[in-house]
Amino acid sequence: MIISHIILKNWRNFLSVDVELGDRVFVVGPNACGKSNFLDVFRFLRDIAKPGGGLQTAVRDRGGVSKIRCLSARQNPKIEIEVHLSDYSSHEPIWKYAIGITQQTRGYRQPILAYERVWKENVKLIDRPDKNDEKDELRRTQTHLEQISANADFREITKFFESVLYLHLVPQLLRYPDAFSGPGVSEDPFGRSFLERITKTPEKTRKSRLTKIENALRTAVPQLKRLTDTKDEMGVPHLEAVYEHWRPKAGKQREDQFSDGTLRLIGLLWSLLETDSLLLLEEPELSLNAAIVKKLPSLMYRIQRQKKRQIILTTHSADLLEDEGIGLEEILLLTPSPEGTNVIQASSLDNVRDLLDGGFNVAEAVLPLTKPSEINKLELQL
Repeated sequence: MIISHIILKNWRNFLSVDVELGDRVFVVGPNACGKSNFLDVFRFLRDIAKPGGGLQTAVRDRGGVSKIRCLSARQNPKIEIEVHLSDYSSHEPIWKYAIGITQQTRGYRQPILAYERVWKENVKLIDRPDKNDEKDELRRTQTHLEQISANADFREITKFFESVLYLHLVPQLLRYPDAFSGPGVSEDPFGRSFLERITKTPEKTRKSRLTKIENALRTAVPQLKRLTDTKDEMGVPHLEAVYEHWRPKAGKQREDQFSDGTLRLIGLLWSLLETDSLLLLEEPELSLNAAIVKKLPSLMYRIQRQKKRQIILTTHSADLLEDEGIGLEEILLLTPSPEGTNVIQASSLDNVRDLLDGGFNVAEAVLPLTKPSEINKLELQL
């Protein structure tokens, strides 16, 4: 399935959002407009649904209700999220899930449900608060989504949210995980335990994926000859690459010697191959050569079609958006305003469609709209 429609009210930067989503979505906009916060709504639903998660944990990990409620909310205190889930090949919704979140007005000030609703093919299965919730307010501190005893009729939604995958690999964390003290983030979004994740994959699947990644890297990384996983004498997992070298035997390198771009490309390729769940990517172009970045959309599309999965990514890259296969309906344009960030499909803008009809590519037509209005004054401030 894919998320084919999303409605947000009072979520972080967004006072109100109501947009369609396709199999592939490119989220663009200026810095600090809320691109990461837009992706975080899908992680938030995942954090509610996953084992060991739940509403209280998901809100607490984000600093509480006051941190995720839009500053422009004013009189309306509810944070509201509604998503429509559709079959990959059709955008007619099979499921709808809606949640409204507020806060206790007294006592422990816990997050509580303003409402929770579930529809299957337009038949409403759940409509909370119900009579039991009204008798006991503590029931509203938990969603039915997170409760095995309560979600049997719509567990397909729970499993979908649980499987959402987010990876924004930070090369330094992968190279030197022990140098960063303190507990890691539970989902490991930044790749601190990425090598362990690879090692825990069944051997046949692991070898198959690494072979595919090796073949891709040979075209992108000069002199790379072979990529394998290995363990040192202490049992610590590593990635090892063999490079062509002037010596008779090729030189070997482990991940602490890989470039940032090589590590990020490996992480990207692995995440594309890993599952068929919704994949969230932040600026996949970082540290990569422009020629590689230009190939990412077609690479994603090819793998995506095989696995029938949805990919939502943020980007600032003109190189990435130059791909002729990207349609305006795949672009979500975020523009900040005093009343929160607005989100629209680029295909709804007449002037952008006119530019494409005139021979412009998506990057040329859309990215100028993400430029800060005062950017020309930047050099005058120093």
